Amino acid sequence: MPTEMSIAELMDDIGRAARSVATELATTGSDQRNAALKASAASIRNASADIQRANALDMDAAESRGLTAAMLDRLMLDAERIDAMATGLDAIAALHDPVGRILEEWERPNGLRIQRVSVPLGVIGIIYESRPNVTADAAALCVKSGNAVILRGGSESFQSSQAIYACLREGLTAAGIDADAVQMVPTTDRAAVGYLLSSMADSVDVVVPRGGKNLIKRVQDEARVPVIGHLEGICHVYVNKDADVDMARDIVLNAKMRRTGICGAAETVLVDREVAERIVPDIVSALQGAGCEVRGDKTVSSLVADVKKATEADWSTEYLDAIVSMRVVDNIEQAIAHIREYGSGHTESIVTDSTGAAEQFFRDVDSAIVLQNASTQFADGGEFGMGAEIGIATGRIHARGPVGADQLTSYKYVVRGSGQVRP
Repeated sequence: MPTEMSIAELMDDIGRAARSVATELATTGSDQRNAALKASAASIRNASADIQRANALDMDAAESRGLTAAMLDRLMLDAERIDAMATGLDAIAALHDPVGRILEEWERPNGLRIQRVSVPLGVIGIIYESRPNVTADAAALCVKSGNAVILRGGSESFQSSQAIYACLREGLTAAGIDADAVQMVPTTDRAAVGYLLSSMADSVDVVVPRGGKNLIKRVQDEARVPVIGHLEGICHVYVNKDADVDMARDIVLNAKMRRTGICGAAETVLVDREVAERIVPDIVSALQGAGCEVRGDKTVSSLVADVKKATEADWSTEYLDAIVSMRVVDNIEQAIAHIREYGSGHTESIVTDSTGAAEQFFRDVDSAIVLQNASTQFADGGEFGMGAEIGIATGRIHARGPVGADQLTSYKYVVRGSGQVRP
């Protein structure tokens, strides 16, 4: 196990290399960065069997540690998921170049011509858990946006991430880009995370955490550089009185059960009282039939006998499992009030055929993503046409919602004059 001193030396070396490469990467052309992404995608496809063997080691270790089925699903890689990972890299390569875009331009009365131009953030530290595909997604988005990146994956996915990382370095080298543009912390020692957060402000410009509540809280508490991320994904589906019954059932079922372990999974279902007697039993039956435990308030329990009674804690719990809480509300105002009190600002969906109700929901619910008649599981950069995402940001500064390549840029002002001096 590395000593505290060796961790410091290791991380300082990684930081210096990242800072050096970031300067070079920011000036590379879009074609070269795209070539690196395409070469990395090809390398991942070619190494599919190797990646699966590495993932099998992680899965065996995770099962022996008693990880939940939802967590094992997040960790698992098969041929289909590996190919989807490579396809994601190709999709990112096909996006517009986020670097060097003229975001706005204007001319002053004194003749100065001013442009706001997008530039990379610099060096991004990304700390994540469980899902090894984040290794590819995060690195690709950083390369696309001209940023160097330091990856620190979870111990659960260490072998899988290392196998993917080798493919990324191969792709960078093939395109003539210094492979240190993407670096991975080569230890599972938690001290490396602490050092990155507290002692690398000279090397790292921003940190993006992606994982569970404990990880993200630690990053937000300890980081000495800006953080882009979210603490929890307590997402809601609100079934309005003007909802189509079949649509409501299908959306709730998908929002909760498509993948229960992702941050966009619905954790609470709200149903208008006017339609509760007609809709609640149908939704509960569908959820229970799919293996989901339903925890309901007094009204839900009176409508369906075998529903577990919800407690106050359920309304603010991110289950990340096949469990959902359900509450009957008097109207849309009460639904919005519930979301304001218990939500985490991540993603909320209203199911309704009423344009007025949808517009009220969009206006009054201040979450990063709000949807009408669609599953909360669309809270994903790939589904937004971003190719992939590093995570969902719920803050109000810089990035908000899916963090893709565009969100990994800042800007500078370019001012052109013709001899002006200030009086």
